[in-house]
Amino acid sequence: MSKRYRFFIILITVVICFIFLYPTIRWYYMIPKEDQSLALSSREQIKHYSSQTAQADLQHLIETARSGGDASDPLTPLVSSAKKLLKEAKLPSPPKWDATAVLSAFSSKREAQEEVETNYRDKIFKLKNLQKNAVQLGLDLSGGLSIVLQADMDALKERLGRDLNDADREDAVTRALEVLNSRIDRFGLTEPVIRRQGPDQIYVEIPGTADPERINDIIMGKGSLAFQMVDEEATNTFNTYYQSHLNDTFARDGNLRDSTIVPADVMIRGVYVKDQYGLDEQVRNSDGSMRYVAVKKEVGLDGNHIKSALVERNNLDGKPEVTFMLDSEGGEIFYKLTSANVGKPLAIVLDDRVKAQATIQTGIRDAVRLTGFGAEEAGSIALILRTAALPVELEVISQQTIGASLGEDSIRQGLYALIGGLIAVMVFMLIYYRGAGINAVIAQILNIYFMFSVLSAFNFTLTLPSIAGFILTIGMAVDANVIIFERMKEELRLGKSRKAAIDAGFDKAFWAIMDSNITTFIAALFLSQLGSGPIQGFAVSLAVGVFSSVFTALFVSRLIFDFGTDVLGSRNLSISWRVK
Repeated sequence: MSKRYRFFIILITVVICFIFLYPTIRWYYMIPKEDQSLALSSREQIKHYSSQTAQADLQHLIETARSGGDASDPLTPLVSSAKKLLKEAKLPSPPKWDATAVLSAFSSKREAQEEVETNYRDKIFKLKNLQKNAVQLGLDLSGGLSIVLQADMDALKERLGRDLNDADREDAVTRALEVLNSRIDRFGLTEPVIRRQGPDQIYVEIPGTADPERINDIIMGKGSLAFQMVDEEATNTFNTYYQSHLNDTFARDGNLRDSTIVPADVMIRGVYVKDQYGLDEQVRNSDGSMRYVAVKKEVGLDGNHIKSALVERNNLDGKPEVTFMLDSEGGEIFYKLTSANVGKPLAIVLDDRVKAQATIQTGIRDAVRLTGFGAEEAGSIALILRTAALPVELEVISQQTIGASLGEDSIRQGLYALIGGLIAVMVFMLIYYRGAGINAVIAQILNIYFMFSVLSAFNFTLTLPSIAGFILTIGMAVDANVIIFERMKEELRLGKSRKAAIDAGFDKAFWAIMDSNITTFIAALFLSQLGSGPIQGFAVSLAVGVFSSVFTALFVSRLIFDFGTDVLGSRNLSISWRVK
């Protein structure tokens, strides 16, 4: 391969690696700490911050308008939105965009506040996505709580009344993962890391400060999903009363002040959907009042009878449908319920919140189809059905709390070790191999750069063992340079020219380098497959380092030597104090 092609390959590789590494550089060095804290917050916390800040900013804008001032910088996004609204309404723009002109473009104070809140929300979620694309810090570096959960397959076997197959085990753990993901973020905790560990274990990492008792309550909670019949007459009666008593229908505890409004066998529940944050929000009527439904107190079907739920497309019109399967006992219960209530609405109630309603068309036994939803709503309902209750009991077998200060010390010590090892290797190569040592130093710097870039591209989690893998790779990477340089010195002793010594050195050292790195890669591969946790982190960084070091030693170093020979016209090879 010609030097030109090799140069362009290296140049393209450097550019691509920079694209991979840029999110990490930007997140850790260009984003202020306060913005990082916001992005790492849960969706509940982000919603609260965006709403409160938007209210404060809007109030500031209103006060500015009263005093006759201009729109301040924090609210300049409102100006572009106001221009868009006037353009859509085909109204002329004001000669000057002051605070009064901005506010007058919106139909209500609420609309203006929603616009400000949207700007804050979008900004924070962009940062959250940026953080997900950066290299993550493991629990041993960031601090927090780690929990290992064991799925009780024996209890699941007893509940199902039959032996479990591989599909049963896989589905139980997969659904448990979905439940935990939904619960932990919903309860306002920092963005968690939840992953499967082995065939029947789940590993949970919660960075930052967390209350272990509260976490256990969330994880071990059962959830409450039920199918309950809707009482349409009671619903209409309640809504009529509610419209004329908006402020005094409910007591502070959420119960009705006057329980005689509805029959004794029904209860009032709010209707909820997912908002822009992915959190539950109560649906409002056209007049701004909250929407409620009267459902029977008697539970028609408990959600624990659901085995699976997914979104499918109708063969006739292609519209989305929610299909879920019930176990044998649930099928019999549901068939009796639906057969006796054909034409009546059925509500899906999750934790005392009505999440969906459907009209019963016919008696249904075990395969249930819900229609009349959009694609997004259908997916949300299917997720609710799958994740309302844990499909298998979980037992905490390991729980560990790590302080953030320990993580900061670990990062600092790990970086000191990494930088110290790199400097020591570079100094040795420069002293021992003279001019050729510069070649090795450049290869080492590019090696570290390539490694971090690849790990950033795959959202690798940086831990103490992975830092150890980096340090080990530095020593291993320079081995390739040493082998090549020593072969070159032997060729020079035989009286060969610079170009001939370089060619022979790389050709004869090629298989020695490949053999040692292939065996190392095989070992790293087995460690990553058979090990877990810290061992996997060490193995992954080691495997990436093998590829990177081989590329820099055989490809980058060769190009540097050839550049000196063919472009700079060097005749001698500075590679030893004794060989000229």
